[in-house]
Amino acid sequence: MLKRFSPRLLPYLLLILSGAGLTLAFAPFDMWLLTIVVLALAIRQIIKLKHRPFLAGWLFGMGWFGAGISWVHVSIADFGGLPLVASVALMALLCGYLALYPALAIKLTATYFKPALWPMALPFFWVVAEWLRSWMLSGFPWLSLGYSQIASPLSGFAPIIGETGITALVVISACLLALMHSKRSITNAVLVTVCLFVSGYVLKQHDWVTPKTTYSVGMAQGNIAQSLRWVPEQDAPTMQTYLNLTESLWDNDLIVWPEAAVPKLEPLAQPYLTQVNLRAFEENTALITGIVNYNWETDEAWNNLIVLGKRNSDATSPDYQYFHANRFAKHHLLPVGEFVPFEDWLRPLAPLFDLPMSSFSRGAFQQPNLQANGLFLAPAICFEIAFPRQVMANVYGHTDMIITVSNDAWFGRSHGPAQHLQIAQMRALELGRPVLRATNNGITAFIDHRGNITAQLPQFEAGSITAPVIATTGFTPYYHLQDLGVWFIVLALFASALIIRRKHY
Repeated sequence: MLKRFSPRLLPYLLLILSGAGLTLAFAPFDMWLLTIVVLALAIRQIIKLKHRPFLAGWLFGMGWFGAGISWVHVSIADFGGLPLVASVALMALLCGYLALYPALAIKLTATYFKPALWPMALPFFWVVAEWLRSWMLSGFPWLSLGYSQIASPLSGFAPIIGETGITALVVISACLLALMHSKRSITNAVLVTVCLFVSGYVLKQHDWVTPKTTYSVGMAQGNIAQSLRWVPEQDAPTMQTYLNLTESLWDNDLIVWPEAAVPKLEPLAQPYLTQVNLRAFEENTALITGIVNYNWETDEAWNNLIVLGKRNSDATSPDYQYFHANRFAKHHLLPVGEFVPFEDWLRPLAPLFDLPMSSFSRGAFQQPNLQANGLFLAPAICFEIAFPRQVMANVYGHTDMIITVSNDAWFGRSHGPAQHLQIAQMRALELGRPVLRATNNGITAFIDHRGNITAQLPQFEAGSITAPVIATTGFTPYYHLQDLGVWFIVLALFASALIIRRKHY
């Protein structure tokens, strides 16, 4: 029986394995060249299958997301309170849903175009599918192919056409390589790929923004176990941990604590916040921390960033008071973790749907920058850094840098936090602003405006870190074009494919 069915199943198994192999192209492995190679092999296999493009694309997607976002299972299994069978089933459902997007792109391409036209048609359908994935059911744009190229020459295109544009270039190159069968096709594939990489390398040498003032910034990483974060008896020890870690940081221009570093609700944490606010002012600095605010009258909660200490460098008194405007409320909430769809039905089913702090209210899409000791910072809390349009909406002409805070303790010793950091690197490169990334247990890091990590703390260790950060001014072409650049590329190719199909097929 095994001998009879193995040859028939082998092509589908290879698609799953090739999709899983994409994981090695992303952080923390960073084998960026694998993206094009693996995708080319998968496309070649899909073309061979002919009559089942949707199934082939879906299996490739299952491998891609099944291995790539396996870290989600850590949070479901360890903190969701579900039995193993249920957590595996939920993970399979998520991966199966995400796999629909590459399957859709491949199905549409195979239905309307011969393989010879795939290098012009598939990039369009792939970008459409990724656009859908970025907002359907609140959006999950994780593991988009362009992120794997942060260390490759193709990253030079990020300040012009963004991560999605790089994704399109990867798909173009992979299609050409997949169709190599003659001397001419090999020449075309190699020539286009080399031209893209050389062009990206040349673009990478150019600074699209202007460096200005250098600031000294300190960040603290508490490494508080997730199981202890919302235990009332642990509030005081956690807050003391962050004060202790900050003792060596007070001489910086700015200090950053991670998401919900202060575990008490803001109205209940007033004595502590007043103490830190006064200390920061006396030390001639500002401190930004994550905290949960709760309005007892309206029964609303917000995942906030607030500024303590000096708002402006010439301030004559501490800035903070409860509910002051110098704060940021998270807009893009994480499903299940921060809001529960159909919560009346789902909450009673399992602890996963009744996690602490899972009923937040949504902040505005566009909000004023945080002002801290004269600095203007565009904020993004946790998952929000994966949405370039939202981050971009909060970068203004006076914005000095981007700040993103997170608590990746949910994902244990998986590759999720490294992928999260890679996404933050791409935002820095796209928008030409340095990024400060403060996390509870890693990876806390400084990223310059070219997307390079300049300093970082080890994961799973409590610690403090200080580094110089060069603020920038001006805008990248991507800031002005947004996704118009990538749409121009894929639509031009798609129109060419339609014209050629009409004339020759």
